Amino acid sequence: MPPRRSADARGLPAFPSGVLNVDKAAGETSFQVVRRVRHLTGAHRVGHAGTLDPLATGVLPILFESATRLAEFAHRLPKTYVAEIHLGFVTATDDAEAEAQPQADPSHLTAEDIAGALTHFVGRILQEPPAFSAVKVDGQRAYRLARSGAEPKPAAREVEVYEAGLLDFQPGSHAVARVEIRCGTGTYLRSIARDLGRKLDVGGYLGRLVRTAYGPLTVETAMQIDAQTTAEDVRGRLLGAEVILPTMERVKLNVEQEAMVRQGRSVRVLPEPGPGLIRAHDAGGRLVALGHTDPLRRTFVPEKVLT
Repeated sequence: MPPRRSADARGLPAFPSGVLNVDKAAGETSFQVVRRVRHLTGAHRVGHAGTLDPLATGVLPILFESATRLAEFAHRLPKTYVAEIHLGFVTATDDAEAEAQPQADPSHLTAEDIAGALTHFVGRILQEPPAFSAVKVDGQRAYRLARSGAEPKPAAREVEVYEAGLLDFQPGSHAVARVEIRCGTGTYLRSIARDLGRKLDVGGYLGRLVRTAYGPLTVETAMQIDAQTTAEDVRGRLLGAEVILPTMERVKLNVEQEAMVRQGRSVRVLPEPGPGLIRAHDAGGRLVALGHTDPLRRTFVPEKVLT
């Protein structure tokens, strides 16, 4: 088994693997948060699990060291958002980054109208991503085409919305609906705002957006990164990598099994796990690998090994 790093090339203690629940501020990109945290901590590998638009705030899981390998699994967790949807206007970006253009007077709308329209966005739905988005159209990023003056039409794709409810509604000529959306990966809240406006025949765009939860991570327990934050502050708030994993069976490896798994080799574990994704921990409880059960050989097959 390869030794775990105890220090980096500069002689500083190696930063541990784990997840930091960050409350992203408005006006900065998710990549800027990652870059700032990497510089602050000196960690070798830092990433995030799920981009938030610059205007959005709330939960942004920051992954350190070997936990960066788990991002694809973290994306499977449900996310919860509180969004303010402005009705009666549209924008080129489907949010407040572009100038709002009047579409139709929403003064006649009631809270019951909004709540009823929201029911059409629950379940597995086809959703067209915004023109200003990172999805590709004819091999190019849609936002690049849009910035060049083109009018890209990203292909609609299936997303899943588990719940959509109205929290508050301010009627009038500048109507604003405050909604809570719980959804799966790939869902654009800007598209929901735009399409809700279309459903109501008045137009709509996304205003303030807060991601209040990402799986078990909540905005109430998230850490704000500011000029006073230190590397030790981050270490003290670091969570185990398994916090961003969806529900899966857990198995325990002895020292010999751990060494084999770290080499990418299958091992027999008892009691035998069932079908589906499995997470394997060492004798001390630390996450070692993710994998699955080979039903024929009745062994644990590692897919992702954490170093």
